[in-house]
Amino acid sequence: MALTVTHFQAVERAVRTGAPHELLSTVRDALIEHFEATEVDLLVADYGSTVLQPVTALPHTAQPLAIKASPEGRAFISQEPYGKYIAEDGTVELHLPVTVRGDRIGILTVRLPEHRCTPQAVDEMTGLAELLGHEILVAERDTDLYLQARRRQRLTLAAEMQWQLLPARSCARQEYAIGGQLEPAYDIHGDNFDWATTADTLTLTVTNGMGEGIHASLLTNLAVNALRNARRAGIGIADQAALADQAIYAQYQGTQYVSTLLLFFEIATGRGQVVDAGSPQLWRQRDKIVERVVFEAQQPLGMFDETLYEAQEFQALPGDRLIFVSDGVYGATSGAGEAYEERALARAIQAVSFLPAAAVPRAVLEELRAYRDADPDDDALVVCLDWFGRSSAQSH
Repeated sequence: MALTVTHFQAVERAVRTGAPHELLSTVRDALIEHFEATEVDLLVADYGSTVLQPVTALPHTAQPLAIKASPEGRAFISQEPYGKYIAEDGTVELHLPVTVRGDRIGILTVRLPEHRCTPQAVDEMTGLAELLGHEILVAERDTDLYLQARRRQRLTLAAEMQWQLLPARSCARQEYAIGGQLEPAYDIHGDNFDWATTADTLTLTVTNGMGEGIHASLLTNLAVNALRNARRAGIGIADQAALADQAIYAQYQGTQYVSTLLLFFEIATGRGQVVDAGSPQLWRQRDKIVERVVFEAQQPLGMFDETLYEAQEFQALPGDRLIFVSDGVYGATSGAGEAYEERALARAIQAVSFLPAAAVPRAVLEELRAYRDADPDDDALVVCLDWFGRSSAQSH
């Protein structure tokens, strides 16, 4: 019997009404009933974005799968359904991306009879995997199951606070795509990033935190939330920086401060404004040329009382790739004492130019790991923004 829309609707209804901690079992039961699935598994990407962790009964997950060396990882990287024929029992194993607006959550693996693996069924199950992603994000308000499954090891308290502060690890729309990664993933202290979009604007901030451990995390939390509070009041980035500066100075009296790069884009034109308040750097890849974009340096947030900030003009062009890095990246040194930014960072950006924005930060950090011959002594942050621009058809 041909698959019909009613199958999708039936599974959708079951997923939307299921208990937050029972999403996988709800999806599994529905796929067995309506698609003759024989096996259904959910895997989520860990905090380091290196493995896919199976979601199983707490407190432990099953054996993780390397993203770079598994069929599931192939589907995760490509963001396309990937099928594998299982000869022993005549079934097909289908790996479906679980992704929400560009935020890569994991993979839904479905094993089903070959005759049920039609193009229409694959399309429907691909849509259901996306639906599952949306429901996971909602369910995380009420259950720790999916956040616990992401842990390859225990997070420090500071890292817990930093990851919970993020909007997501990646996002995408027609005009741009963003990806970010924090390292060391399970022991990050003060580095962070944030973004917010409207129909016509994008605001992006990159924060290079000061200090170590919980003290750095508390400082960054204050900075990010002060910037969000100012942004949500509808004011420009220069005033956002000024208000966050006041909040941090009021708390620490200049003994602690936060280095931040703030950017605001008009999506229709690519015109932007920048406030460079500290150490994060911006590198741009345009027409195969990689170079650092230098702005007028202003005071870090919270260093002095009532600092005034000025926004500088900036222009993003369709095809631009913008890479933001903290000092734990560009300041890292090789065994010979050469800083990463001197030559190696540009080469690393060139080397990963074929990857989508969501995969770039992890790849750059892997290049950095190979460059230095010791464990990092500082947080490392990489954010990639691919600017596609808005076509004339989108503007109407």
